[in-house]
Amino acid sequence: MYINQTFNVLHDWWRYLVGSVFVFVAWQLIGMIPLAIGIGIKVMGGGEIPGDIPQMVALLGNNLFLFLMLLSFAIGLVGLLLTTKFLHKQPLTHLTTARKKIDWKRFWFIFFLWGIVSSGFVLVDYFFLTPEDYVLNFQLQPFLILCVIAILLVPLQTSFEEYLFRGYLMQGLGVVLKNKWAPLLITSIGFGLLHIANPEVEKLGYIIMVYYIGTGLFLGIITLMDDGLELALGFHAANNLFTALLVTADWTAFQTDSILKDMSDPEKMGIAEIFVPVFVIFPILLFILSKKYNWSNWKDRLLGDVVEPPKENYKIIEEIGNHDTRL
Repeated sequence: MYINQTFNVLHDWWRYLVGSVFVFVAWQLIGMIPLAIGIGIKVMGGGEIPGDIPQMVALLGNNLFLFLMLLSFAIGLVGLLLTTKFLHKQPLTHLTTARKKIDWKRFWFIFFLWGIVSSGFVLVDYFFLTPEDYVLNFQLQPFLILCVIAILLVPLQTSFEEYLFRGYLMQGLGVVLKNKWAPLLITSIGFGLLHIANPEVEKLGYIIMVYYIGTGLFLGIITLMDDGLELALGFHAANNLFTALLVTADWTAFQTDSILKDMSDPEKMGIAEIFVPVFVIFPILLFILSKKYNWSNWKDRLLGDVVEPPKENYKIIEEIGNHDTRL
C-alpha cells in the first residue's frame, strides 16, 4: 500500500527526475551557501582553507559547524516538501504513511527504544568494558548550545534523509519499476553512498559501507513492512540525536561538544563492531517490531510487484491543506 498509493498522485517518471534535481540543488547548492559564507569569513580573517570535515570543524568550532551543516539538510527538506506538494500534488501524510494520519506513537516508540539501547551500549562500554577509550568531554555552556542545535536540527536532518530515500525515491522507483525489491536495494545502496565522503570511511576503510548500506536496508524493510515512514523516522532521529549528545570523536562526521569523547584508534576497530549491528541487532529489532505490529506476508511486502490500479480509480490529490503537515 505504501508504494501503491503513489499512483493516486502525479507520478510520471520525469517528475521524479526533475524533482530529484531540484532537491539536490536545494540541499547541496543553496543549503551549502551559509556554510561556505562561514568558512569564507574565517579564511578572510586569517584561517587556512579547509580541505575536509575535521579541518572545517577546527576552523569554525564544533557548534557552529554542526549548525551550518545541519542547516543544509533543513533547506533540503524544504526543497523536498515543495517538490512533492507542487510537482506531484502529494500531501505530507501521503508521503509519510499509508495510514489516514501519521502515527506518532510508532515514531516515539522506536525513538525511545533505540535511544535507550544505543546509549546503553556506549555507557556499558564506558563504565565496564573499555573505559580507557573515553574521556569526559562535558562543558556546560557548549553542551547546552549543542542541545539546542541538536534538538532543533538533527530531526530535520534525519527526516530529510528518510523522506528522500525511504519516501520520495522508494515510492518513485516503485511506481516506475513496478516492484518493491529494486527500490529497496537501490535506496539502501544510495543511502550508503550518501555517507561515502564521511571521515569514518577514510579511517575505517570501505568495510564501514556494510554498516551504512545495512542500516539503509533495515530502514527500508521496516518502512515497507509497516506501510509507512514513522518507524524509520523515529529510529534515525534517535540514532543521530543521542549519539550527538552522548559521544563524539575526532574522526567522525558529527564532531560535537558531547558528554564523552571516544579516544580509541579507529584503525583498530574490530570487524564485529561493524557487522554485529547489521547482522545481530537489526534482526532482533525486526523481530520485536514484527511481533508488536503483527507484520506478516514478508515476501510480498518486500519482494512483490507494485500493481497499477485501473485508471478510472485514480484520484489526483490536489488539496494539500486538509492533511496533517507536521514534520
